[in-house]
Amino acid sequence: MAVESARHRITLLALAAVLYAVITSIFIRFEHPGLGIGHFFYIPIVLVAFSTGPMLGAAAGALAAVLYNAGILANPRLPSALEVEQTLIRLLTFVSIGVLIGIFARRNRNLVAELSRLADRDSVTGLPNTRVFQSAIERRLEAGSGFVLLVGDIDELRRINRESREAGDDALRRLADLLIAAKRPDDEVARVGADEFAVLAGLDGADARAPALALENRLRLAGEQVTFGWATYPQDGENALALYRAADERLYARKMARGLRHDVQDEAALPLPA
Repeated sequence: MAVESARHRITLLALAAVLYAVITSIFIRFEHPGLGIGHFFYIPIVLVAFSTGPMLGAAAGALAAVLYNAGILANPRLPSALEVEQTLIRLLTFVSIGVLIGIFARRNRNLVAELSRLADRDSVTGLPNTRVFQSAIERRLEAGSGFVLLVGDIDELRRINRESREAGDDALRRLADLLIAAKRPDDEVARVGADEFAVLAGLDGADARAPALALENRLRLAGEQVTFGWATYPQDGENALALYRAADERLYARKMARGLRHDVQDEAALPLPA
C-alpha cells in the first residue's frame, strides 16, 4: 500500500513537471492580452500540493509565478514591463492555492491513515485484528520456515461479562498488555475472537507444547487464566485453515480436560493432548 501510494505521488509530480514546461511553452507562443493561458498554471500547482503538502504546494505556486513572469518577458505579444502590483497579486494567489490544497491533502492523508489503522485494530484491545493476523500467517507460509500458531482462550470470560461488560473489556485489555510484554521481537499477537487471542512465533526446533505452557504459566503468575491450543507448520497443516483447526481442537480438548466447558462432567475422562 505504501509503495503504491509513493508511486502515485511520483506520477503526479512527474505530470506536474511536464505541465509546467508545456504551459510555459504555450504561454510564450500563443498568449495575448485577454486570452488567459496563464490560468492553466493552477493545474500543476494543484498536482504538486495534492501529492505533497502545503510547503511544496507554496513552492509550486511560487514557481508558477516565476514562469508566468518569464513568459511575459519572452512573449513579444505581451507588454514586457512587469507591474509590481500584478506580480505580487499573482504570486500571492498562486502560493495561496498551493498552501490551501496542500493543507487539505495532508489532512486527508492523515485521516485515511488513521482510518486504515483503525480498520486493522481491535477496538477494545488495540491489537491487530483477524484480517491483519491472517495476512501475517500468509507471509509466514510464503516464507516456508517452520512456525507455531498459538490460540488462547480466556477462562471464564463469559462469567466475567455476566458480572459486568466493563470488567470483561478490562480483562481483555489486561491480557493484551501481558501478551505484548511477553512476546519476542519476531512474534505477532492479535485478537481473533470474542475471547480468543492468537500468537505467531518461530518454532526454533522446539515442541510447540513448551512455549504454549510457558506462556500459560507466565500469564497465570500475572493473575490471568488462559488456555492455549497450538499448531505447528508444516506438521499440523500447510495452510492457515488447517493450522487454525488443529490449534482450536487442542484448545477445545484442553478446556474440556480442565472442566472449563459447561457440558463436561468428568474432566479426568479426557487425556491432555500430546
